[in-house]
Amino acid sequence: MTSIPEALLWCLSAGTAAAVVLAALSIRARGQRADLRSRLSAAEEQNSATLHSNTELSARLRATEAEIRHLAGTRLPDLTLALAHPHVPVPGLMDARFAGTETDQALSAVLEQVSDAITKERARVDAAAQSTLRGATTTIQALLYRLQTSLQEMQHRYDDPNVAQDLLNADFLNEQALRRIQATGVVCGAWPGLTREDSYLAELVVGATSRLRGYERVQVSNQLRDPIAVVARAVEPVAIVVTELLANALHHSHRELPVTITLQQGNRGASVIVDDYGVGMHDDEIKAAMELLAGDDDLLLTQLGDPPRSGFAAAGQLVRQYGFGVHVEPSPYGGVRAVVYIPGDPLLTVLDESAQPMSVMAPLPHRSGVPDRAGSALPTGATPPAAAPAAPSAPAAPSAASYEAPAPQAEGELPRRRRRQPVSELDESAERTESLPPRSPEETGSRWAALQRGTETGRAAAQSEPPRSPEGNAQS
Repeated sequence: MTSIPEALLWCLSAGTAAAVVLAALSIRARGQRADLRSRLSAAEEQNSATLHSNTELSARLRATEAEIRHLAGTRLPDLTLALAHPHVPVPGLMDARFAGTETDQALSAVLEQVSDAITKERARVDAAAQSTLRGATTTIQALLYRLQTSLQEMQHRYDDPNVAQDLLNADFLNEQALRRIQATGVVCGAWPGLTREDSYLAELVVGATSRLRGYERVQVSNQLRDPIAVVARAVEPVAIVVTELLANALHHSHRELPVTITLQQGNRGASVIVDDYGVGMHDDEIKAAMELLAGDDDLLLTQLGDPPRSGFAAAGQLVRQYGFGVHVEPSPYGGVRAVVYIPGDPLLTVLDESAQPMSVMAPLPHRSGVPDRAGSALPTGATPPAAAPAAPSAPAAPSAASYEAPAPQAEGELPRRRRRQPVSELDESAERTESLPPRSPEETGSRWAALQRGTETGRAAAQSEPPRSPEGNAQS
C-alpha cells in the first residue's frame, strides 16, 4: 500500500519538471519569434531602401541618357551653326539637376573639344581656299593687265572713231573685272598688284571713280588747300578703298541720285568723304561693316556671305596693312557716310605742280577766285578717261609767280603752299570757254584720231625712222 503514493510522487515530480521545461521552451520560442520579427522588419526596410535607391538610379540613368541624346541631337548641331553665325544660341542642359555635377563638366568638355576641332578645321580649309584663290586671282589679274595694255595699244593703232569707242568700252569692262579680281585677291592676302608714283589725291579719286559703272553720278568737291599727293606705296591701296566705298554708295542708292565726294585737308592729314542718298544701313549693319573695316587677321571667306561680299573686307585688309583709317556712319542726307582718313605722316606729300602738273580731269580746289576745271570736278554726263576719249588738251605749267613760300606750320602739320592764278588768265580762259561752240561726237572723234596720228608721227621721228603717212594709218 505504501508504494502507490511514491509512484504518484514520482509522476507528479516528472510532470512538474516537464512543465518547467515546456515553459522554458515556450519562453525561448517567444524570444526567437520576436527576434525573427525584428530581423524581418529590418530586412523589409532594407529591401524598401534598396528598391528606392534602384528607382532613383534608374531615373538618373534615364536622365543622363536623355542629356547625351540632347547633346548629340541639339547642342552639337547648334554649336557648329553658332561657330559660323555667332547670333545663333547654343542651348544648355536639359535637366537643371546636372548643373555643376561631373556629368555637366564632362558634357562641357565634349563641347569645347568639338568647338576647337571645328575651329581649327575651318581655319585650315579656309586657308587652303584663300591660297587657291590667291594664286588664281594673281594669274587672272596679270592676264587682265596684259589685256588692258593690248587695248590701249589698239586705241593708238586704229583711227576709226567707232573702233576707238568699242575699244574704250572693252577697256572699261576690263577695268571693272580687274576691280573685282583685285578685291578678291586682297581679301585672300594677295598684293594689290600695281606700283605707282606719288599721285595727287584729287587724281586718285577721279581714277577710282572711273573704275565703276555709274561714274557719271559721282560729284567731286575739292576742298584741299595744297597740292596734296599720296606716296607711291599707298596710291593703289587708297584707290582700291575709295573705289569699294563708292561702289557701295552707287549700288545702294537710286540710279538718279548723286554720290558726292569731298576732299578735306586737316592739320595732320587729309580725308575723302563719300556721301550717298540711298537706303542707309541699320545699326547692326554698320557694326558689321566696321568690324570688316577694322581688318581682323582671322577673317574667313565664309564670313563674307553667299555670294561673298569682298568690298569692305578688302578695304579692311588694306587699312590694317598701310595705316590709314575708314569710318562708316549714317549720313545726314539719310544714306551712308564713309570717311577715309589718310595721315600726313607717312602717307601724304606735297608735289610741285610746275614739275608734275595735275591731270586736266582732276578737280581744282574750291578756293576763292579759282573755279573747277569745266565748272565741276565730274559733272553729270561727264566721261572719265577709262570710258570715253576726251578732247586733247594739256594743263599749262604755272610760272614761279604762281607759288608762295610755304607758311609756318605746327609740328606734324602738312606744309601749306597755295596755288594761285592771275585773274586775267581766269578771265581769258572763261571767255575762251564761253566763245567755243560745243563739239559734236564726230568732231571729237576726228580730233582724237588726229592726236593719235600726231603721236605716232612724233614717235617715229624720235626714233629716226620715216614717219608713217597719216592717210596710211587710217583703218576701217
